[in-house]
Amino acid sequence: MAGLEHADWKGTTGGTPWMQRMLIRWFRHTSLYIPYWCMGWMVPFYMLFHHQGYLASYRFYRHRFGMNPLKAFGHVYLNHFRFGQIIVDRFAAYAGHRFRFEVDGQEIFDRLEGGDSGFLQLCSHVGNYELAGYSLTPRHKTFHALVFAGETETVMASRSRLFAGHKVRMVPVRPDMSHVFTLSEALRTGDMVSMPGDRIFGSPRSIACDFLGGKARFPLGPFAMAMQREVPVLAVFVMKAGVKSYKIYVRRLSGESKADLAQCFATELERVIKLYPTQWFNFYDFWT
Repeated sequence: MAGLEHADWKGTTGGTPWMQRMLIRWFRHTSLYIPYWCMGWMVPFYMLFHHQGYLASYRFYRHRFGMNPLKAFGHVYLNHFRFGQIIVDRFAAYAGHRFRFEVDGQEIFDRLEGGDSGFLQLCSHVGNYELAGYSLTPRHKTFHALVFAGETETVMASRSRLFAGHKVRMVPVRPDMSHVFTLSEALRTGDMVSMPGDRIFGSPRSIACDFLGGKARFPLGPFAMAMQREVPVLAVFVMKAGVKSYKIYVRRLSGESKADLAQCFATELERVIKLYPTQWFNFYDFWT
C-alpha cells in the first residue's frame, strides 16, 4: 500500500519509481480483482506496523461515529482496504484501465465551465479525486490543479500523459507560495482552479468549522481566494461505488464570508463521509 497520510505527510505516493513502473506494467495485463485480493491480505500487516494511522482511524470511528470497539476495528480494516483499492485504481488508470462515472450535479459544473467567470473547485481527502481529472474535464476553460511538488517522477509523468488533451495544467506547491499568485491569476482570467479544502499546508492560517460533532480546522487560503476574486466555488467528491465505477458529487457552495464558505464546505464533506464512512483518508487526528 502506498501513500498513507499521517501528520508528517508530504504529499508523496509511497514506493520507489521502479516499483511504481512495475505496478503500471503489471496492471496492463491483469484484472483488478487480483491486486484487490492481494490487498486484503496485506492490510493487517500494514495496520500492525503503522500504528499512527491505525489509531487515528480507530479514534475516528469510535468518537465521530460512536461505534463500539469491535465495529470500529472492522471499519479501520475496511478503511485501509478501501484506501489500497484507491491507490490500485490510480495506477490502473495509468496503465489504461477505464472506469465508469456517474455524475450527480453535472449541470452545475457545465454551467460554470461554459460561463465567463473563473471558478474554484475544492477537493478533499476522501474517495479518489484524481480520477475526476480524467472524467469531469473542461471544454472551454483551462483547469489549473494544485499538486504537491514532492511526487515521484513516475506519478507526475503518468498524470501528465492522462491529462494531455484535457486542458489540465498542474501547478506545484512552492515554498515561496508563488503558486498562490499563479492560481489567483488563473481565476482573474476566467479559468478553473482546483485545490484541497481540507488540508492546511504552506500558510498556517485556518478557520474552525463544525464538523462531525466537533470543531476542526480548515485552511483559510481557498476561501479567502474565492472571496477576494468573487468567484463561484464548487466542492467535488469522487467516491468509489464498485470495482470499476465511481460516483461524482458536484456541489455549489454559498456564503457571505470566508467563514461561511468554509462551513458550507465542511457540511458538504460531512454529508459525503456519512454516505461513505470507509473512504475518509486523513490518517491523523483531524480535530487536534
